[in-house]
Amino acid sequence: MGSKNKLKRFKENETFANVLQPKREELLTGQFPLKGKWNALYFKNNHPIVLELGCGKGEYSIGLAKKYPNKNFIGIDIKGARFWRGAKTALDEKISNVAFLRTQIELIEYCFAQGEVSEIWITFPDPQIKYKRTKHRLTNADFLNRYKNILTTDGQMHLKTDSEFMHGYTLGLLHGLGCNILYANHNIYNSDGVPAEVTQIQTFYEQFYLQQNKPITYINFRF
Repeated sequence: MGSKNKLKRFKENETFANVLQPKREELLTGQFPLKGKWNALYFKNNHPIVLELGCGKGEYSIGLAKKYPNKNFIGIDIKGARFWRGAKTALDEKISNVAFLRTQIELIEYCFAQGEVSEIWITFPDPQIKYKRTKHRLTNADFLNRYKNILTTDGQMHLKTDSEFMHGYTLGLLHGLGCNILYANHNIYNSDGVPAEVTQIQTFYEQFYLQQNKPITYINFRF
């Protein structure tokens, strides 16, 4: 994507009612008004809140929002030029139960209150395979603890990835932490009984991986 196109998208994001871009200082100093009040102030209903972390173009957030009108969805990514696509689609198609939040995942506890979120999806994250990149891996113990803090007591997590490494690493970590693994599959498109939303909604990257015959893995768990 050219820099002109990126700038155009950044400017458009500023005008989109479904895009929120809090400044880092606003979050760290506790001045973000939606923390603990997403349903009251933004969605204006009491429906469960579902996050997609590293949402990219927002295909999963949009797909889930269409499938589950009685849930509220928030796609989160630091790259606003990417989720511009999802935000624009939501506005064009009048999908009111989805929003997009531009922030870093490590600041997630500054964006949501304890127990405010019902589900979290992580779709095709960078596996950060090198050891020194472990701290950036979205399913490391530190990140899992952050997610646990904002989830309801029976809140669920979903990890969908093409990385066998990420799948195995996360499963091992979850077993060690004593998490309740509800479902795990290392090749969802070659199996029966896979939950519908796991195969019916596909991201841009997922379609690319499928064309290369890469197995797609999935884990569903509770803390």
